[in-house]
Amino acid sequence: MTLQEITAVVGGAVHDAAQDVTVTAPVMFDSRRVEPGGMYVALAGERVDGHDYAAQAIEAGAAAVLASRPVGVPAVVVEDVPAAYGRLARAVVDRLPQTTVIGVTGSVGKTSTKDILAQVLPRWGETVANRASNNNELGLPYTVTRATVDTRYLVLEMGARGIGHVAYLTGIAPPAVSIVTRVGHAHLGEFGSVANIAQAKGEIVEALPAAQDGGLAVLNADDELVAAMASRTNARVLTYGVENPADVRAENVTLDELGRAGFRLVHDGQAAEVRLRLYGLHQASNALAAATVALGLGHPIEAVAEAVSQAEAVSPGRMQVTTRADGVTIINDAYNAAPDAMRAAIRALHTMSGDNKRAVAVLGEMAELGEHATEVHREIGQQVAEIGAGWLVAIGGTNADQYAAGAAGSATAVDRTADVAEAWNMLSDGLRPGDVVLVKASNSAGLLALADKLIEEPGTVTAQA
Repeated sequence: MTLQEITAVVGGAVHDAAQDVTVTAPVMFDSRRVEPGGMYVALAGERVDGHDYAAQAIEAGAAAVLASRPVGVPAVVVEDVPAAYGRLARAVVDRLPQTTVIGVTGSVGKTSTKDILAQVLPRWGETVANRASNNNELGLPYTVTRATVDTRYLVLEMGARGIGHVAYLTGIAPPAVSIVTRVGHAHLGEFGSVANIAQAKGEIVEALPAAQDGGLAVLNADDELVAAMASRTNARVLTYGVENPADVRAENVTLDELGRAGFRLVHDGQAAEVRLRLYGLHQASNALAAATVALGLGHPIEAVAEAVSQAEAVSPGRMQVTTRADGVTIINDAYNAAPDAMRAAIRALHTMSGDNKRAVAVLGEMAELGEHATEVHREIGQQVAEIGAGWLVAIGGTNADQYAAGAAGSATAVDRTADVAEAWNMLSDGLRPGDVVLVKASNSAGLLALADKLIEEPGTVTAQA
């Protein structure tokens, strides 16, 4: 798009550039990741003003900057940069009539489901998806601008921290297909209630076209709040379920010795075997969600099962499993932690440690739980004790105390640390060959760095488990 075309979409005016300057690469808000021919989005934050990096972005090859004031280099200047970013992304979507937009949301499982879909759908056409969890009002427009006229599937994870957030994102990229994975307790402190979470997540099915226009809602039959969203859309509905009757089912679910699920994928009188490379029983539901989308798009069940079976963990800190040279296995699930996801990870730790290895739970605090924080953290501590974990390392402040209190009086050894540095020293001295170590917390707790250090420090990594 030329700068003249961009201003027609977003408003504002061109500064220090000709109108026919063309943007040919993605539109990015991080000056360090701008691609030649792209556009840099200058955002004025509380601590850093992106406008200060405009010249650097141009030097790196950006064609122009989207800014709220003149910056002395080629720019489109607008009043509201984030809003203009969203309008620009919508204009890109409108220029991709052959692209099917697939929206993914839910309290837990949406990133893993998105990652599986991003590995399944390329069998049938070029696929673009969010990298990691770029799922908000900045990350989603960036992902959209990575799409081209050759993109057949645009898979967009859509996050929410309040009612109306998903609706806003679907306005940027209206989905033809949507998935809702589960309604849980993530961000409960911000939403106020589980009912409000369900209301917010269901906005994604309300944005779908009617069934006769190609709309498809993929809903989790194992979650009654998600299943109830069928009444909020005129799209075709396909349900998936591991536990409850559904249009697409996972039957005969098993786990191997490393905690990887296998199941029989069943739909419309046909069946195919799936053997996941992903760790944890909860991944069966995520894989089933992705398979349901592919089946709903008309792809054959044998090919879908084969593609799902080959999917691997790709987003950092999402059930990434590595065995060190000294025999310690690290489960890096430290990118984020809602209560339901924490419970699922602890169950995976139990399975992967088996009867012969010591299970070690290294847990940081879960954020945004409001008045429920004390109760939920204590319940998680109790679960760690119930699975027979040998060692719990609770990192952080008051809520970490609740982890320790929940496990108190059990056979689980419990240690408290104030921060990651102290935890590292404790784990360096205390881990022994054969241990299986889960590292999990909300992103704000900073345990991703601890997980990375635990993997790298002892020497050469011998294999992915």
